[in-house]
Amino acid sequence: MARRKIIAGNWKMNMTPSEAVALIETLKPLVATEEADVVFCVPAIDIIPAMEAAKGSNICIGAENMYFEEKGAYTGEISPNMLTDAGVKYVIIGHSERRQYFAETDETVNKKVLKAFEHGITPIICCGETLTQREQGVTIDFIRQQVKIALLGVSAEQAATAVIAYEPIWAIGTGKVATTEQAQEVCAAIRTCVGEIYDEATAAAIRIQYGGSVSASSAPELFAQPDIDGGLVGGAALKPDFGKIVNYK
Repeated sequence: MARRKIIAGNWKMNMTPSEAVALIETLKPLVATEEADVVFCVPAIDIIPAMEAAKGSNICIGAENMYFEEKGAYTGEISPNMLTDAGVKYVIIGHSERRQYFAETDETVNKKVLKAFEHGITPIICCGETLTQREQGVTIDFIRQQVKIALLGVSAEQAATAVIAYEPIWAIGTGKVATTEQAQEVCAAIRTCVGEIYDEATAAAIRIQYGGSVSASSAPELFAQPDIDGGLVGGAALKPDFGKIVNYK
C-alpha cells in the first residue's frame, strides 16, 4: 500500500492571528487536494483562529512545539491537553531551531514524542545534520542517533503513524537545497533505521518528509523519490507558492 504524502508548513515565528486567518483564506483554494495530507503548523496564539479559518477545508492545523508535562508551573509552555482541546492533530517536535536556541536535547525530544502519542497527537519528529557533520561524513550516524533516541519507548504501532522530517540544518532558510540524491539517501537510511528498531512493516508505513528550502520547483523531483513522503516547508509555506508545492505533480 502506497504511503500517503504529507506536506506541512512550519510557520515558525510569523503571522499574527489576523494575518494567519488572512493567509489561510488565501491558501485554502490553492492547497485543495485529495492526494495528500496538508498541515499548517502555526504559532500557539494562532491555533484557535487558524482552526476556525480552516473549517470545511482539507487543511489540518498543527502546533510547532509542546511540553512533556500535563500541566503545572511551566510558565510559557503549552500542554498536550491544550492542543487536543483546540483540535490539534500534529505537533512538530525537535526542530533544529528548538535544539539550537532553546536547549532541546534528544532526551527531551523523546519525552515530547511519548507524550504526544499518549494524547493521540501525531509527532513530526525533526532530525538533521550541520554542515560540519555533513563535511566530516558523519551524517548517517548522527541522524540514526537522533531517530533512535526519539523513538525510545515508542511502540511499533505508534511509530508506524509517526512522521519524521529530515531537515539538513545547512539547508534551512539558506536557499541551499540538498540534492535529490542526498535527500533520498538520508531518508532511505532513516527508513532502514526504523526497520532495525522495529520491523519491515513499520519501516514501510512511517512517513518521512524532506525539509530545507523546499520550493515549487524542487518539490516534484524530491517528492518523487521512493523514501520521501512529502515535505516540511518553511518560508514557502507563507506564500501562495505553497499551493504549487502541495499540488506538485
